[in-house]
Amino acid sequence: MGLSANPDAPLSEVQRVHAVEGVVKEVVEHAKEAGEKALADALKKAHDTGDKVVKEVTETVTNTVTNAVTHAAEGLGKLGQ
Repeated sequence: MGLSANPDAPLSEVQRVHAVEGVVKEVVEHAKEAGEKALADALKKAHDTGDKVVKEVTETVTNTVTNAVTHAAEGLGKLGQ
């Protein structure tokens, strides 16, 4: 089912179908690759955002606990005076 020896000869219906199939397969492959890349990028951004949130929450909790312990220690120091 290859191309005819005469480049000016019209393509048969089967040849046209095969040509269209080839184009469709290529378009689908490009769309698949683009979708996979978009998904990977979105997952990376979500992961990075999650890491940032965890860091911020950890810092907030650490500061809150440090402040509470400092306040309690100051209160105990005043009681001992």
